Amino acid sequence: MIELRSLDENEMCAYLKEHGFPAFRGKQLFSWVHQKGIVEFAEMSNLGKELTAFLQANATVCSPKIVKEQINHNQDSAKLLLEFADGILVEIVIMLYERKNSRDRQTVCISTQAGCGMGCAFCATGLNGLERNLTAGEIVSQVLAADAWCEKHGYTGISNVVYMGMGEPLANLAAVLKSISLLNHEKGLKIGQRRITVSTCGLVPQINEMAEKKLAIGLAVSLHATNDELRNKIMPINQKYPIQGLIGAAQNYSAKTGRRVTYEYALFEGVNDSQKEALALAKLLKGQLAHVNLIKANLVKETGFLPAKPETLQKFAEAVAASGVEVTLRESRGSDIDAACGQLRRHFSREVQK
Repeated sequence: MIELRSLDENEMCAYLKEHGFPAFRGKQLFSWVHQKGIVEFAEMSNLGKELTAFLQANATVCSPKIVKEQINHNQDSAKLLLEFADGILVEIVIMLYERKNSRDRQTVCISTQAGCGMGCAFCATGLNGLERNLTAGEIVSQVLAADAWCEKHGYTGISNVVYMGMGEPLANLAAVLKSISLLNHEKGLKIGQRRITVSTCGLVPQINEMAEKKLAIGLAVSLHATNDELRNKIMPINQKYPIQGLIGAAQNYSAKTGRRVTYEYALFEGVNDSQKEALALAKLLKGQLAHVNLIKANLVKETGFLPAKPETLQKFAEAVAASGVEVTLRESRGSDIDAACGQLRRHFSREVQK
């Protein structure tokens, strides 16, 4: 059985032509699968009986089911736990906006792996390790699931996608790049590249590989420390790709694409939230095409890390800004719905095992 959501338009045309159907049927099929979000072949009204019967016997369309959903008390974010055909669970977070002007948006944070093998000390996703990579179709299907959820609940469709959910996107780079192409396609959801951001904990060769593609997508680097000693402890990937090399790769990405790099910095009490760290962060990034997102960390009890206090967050942001580096203190959403990556999945799995 072939899974159609992982195929681009040319691949669909070639597949159908190989099996004796006109190539133009592939264009129609692509639109049904990627733009209209239809998964039942019988509902694809213009394909004809013969092709419909062939597809029912030989193909599938990836369509995860929602096994649990939570909406936070402010009604501005929702977390969905999705299950794929093989039982694998992944999470997505939908951030809801009123769209009072053109800059407002509906953003979905999607996963690229089931679990994660990076081992960051503060992260819920990595506590159970990596199960497997997701396919391009499974990645795309998360956006389509979010889009359908928004429509069902009276919101406008998804306009922005951030690859910041479970897993390390650049450890599954081929599938991520293909999913971006599918989401960007004019016969798909037509999500502009500038409305897509890919996050990484710091895989330097893959950052450089992305830079050579010269796409318009945003790059976000999960930094969380300003020196190798601390980052080695909380983010093991730093032992392979230390900070200076990571910053150099990010600068190369900016130079090749013209896009500003976002540095994600989650503050943990007594770990990386001092004024000394704030000044070191500003020094590290000053003069670059860079923006700092300061994040109020979600509490993950199993890790032992505590979120920094609100007043500490504010002082940290002020110190970075005063040094001439653009900084945003990102609003906290979803702390009441297990919004930290991996939390809902982990809690659900425990409930099922009881």
